[in-house]
Amino acid sequence: MALKTKKPIRQKQEKSAHPMQTLGSKKKRQVVLLVATRKGAWLLQGDTARKTWRIDGPHFLGHIINHLVLDPRDGRTLLAAASTGHLGPTIFRSTNLGKTWKEAAHPPAFAKASEGEQGRAVDHTFWLTPCHGNQPNAWYAGTSPQGIFRSEDGGDTWKPFSYINDDPQYRNWMGTVQDGTPDGPKLHSILVDPRDPKHLYFAMSGGGVHESIDGGKTFHTLVKGMDVVADFDPANIDFHDPHCIRMCPSNPDRLYQQNHCGIYRIDRPSDTWLRIGKKMPKRVGDIGFPIVVHPRDADTAWVFPMDGTMVWPRTSPGGKPAVYVTHNGGGRWERLDAGLPESQAWWTVKRQAMCADTQKTVGLYFGTTSGELWMSRNEGARWTCIAKHLPEIYAIEAAELK
Repeated sequence: MALKTKKPIRQKQEKSAHPMQTLGSKKKRQVVLLVATRKGAWLLQGDTARKTWRIDGPHFLGHIINHLVLDPRDGRTLLAAASTGHLGPTIFRSTNLGKTWKEAAHPPAFAKASEGEQGRAVDHTFWLTPCHGNQPNAWYAGTSPQGIFRSEDGGDTWKPFSYINDDPQYRNWMGTVQDGTPDGPKLHSILVDPRDPKHLYFAMSGGGVHESIDGGKTFHTLVKGMDVVADFDPANIDFHDPHCIRMCPSNPDRLYQQNHCGIYRIDRPSDTWLRIGKKMPKRVGDIGFPIVVHPRDADTAWVFPMDGTMVWPRTSPGGKPAVYVTHNGGGRWERLDAGLPESQAWWTVKRQAMCADTQKTVGLYFGTTSGELWMSRNEGARWTCIAKHLPEIYAIEAAELK
């Protein structure tokens, strides 16, 4: 598979970019991969067959980019969640598909603590989500330590969104910066019901899954059925560690979750998660970070398992990486490893570093902790490496343009 570097993506797309088309459109759409890494960001644009890719980057060389997202409502605005050496945690914005960037005037920041109280400072913004389609220019952001923020002006200025940022009960569930996740606790998986902008979900690592039906005025926990690490109390929300949650585009009442303790599915209005990862091969297990859902089939989902035994090596099990797919909502899982290394591949995939496009035959993409970018044009049946030697990949988003 060819990887061309002569013409950057931005030169070709800045005048012709259009918003994403609706799912199921018969017209061909070009796929652009937005790659966030430990040392900058790259954009890769495929031809209509997704066989040849052109690369544009690096953007923000040397800076940590945790998430890079295209606004599907206008098809040209990019937000980048960055951690920089001199600016600290911030957001960068581009309104021309990455040709130029501007720092947000007021990036996410916790409210100043009252005198005598211990305050919190945002270490980094981890997750970015465009708000509902009828709320143009509005975005949500999740941070580390855990907090949720909202922008009403396309990502230029941000304010604390919900009471949970400073609520004593939520602060208890959030733990401390020293707890849990090696690079800091995170609020992630901010999901908006496409049928109702007031219906929201988010997850915290650690701190569980939470839902609002009133636009964030109140939230309630949604952890029933989820396991926690042995010898800990599942009644304590602090011990729940969801890694990634995805809403089915074709059925927003179904959610899938990759958790510290397995793979789960929930079908609303049920309030109980079902552990569907128990059907995975025992030698592989159901521990991992990312989960991806088919854009048109709610029964189909993909995961990338990692070694979660003993000291949690966070590598592919046995050094033999593979994607697993279910076509019946988790009743059965199938290994997809054609084209992937057969041995001595000791990397894994982070929670935001796997995604799918919405082409007629769905393309799948994942980036590794060793800086490789893999893709499948046929829903995982065969894999090809389309970029090597990038920095550690933190996140990938597949955006589609006319």
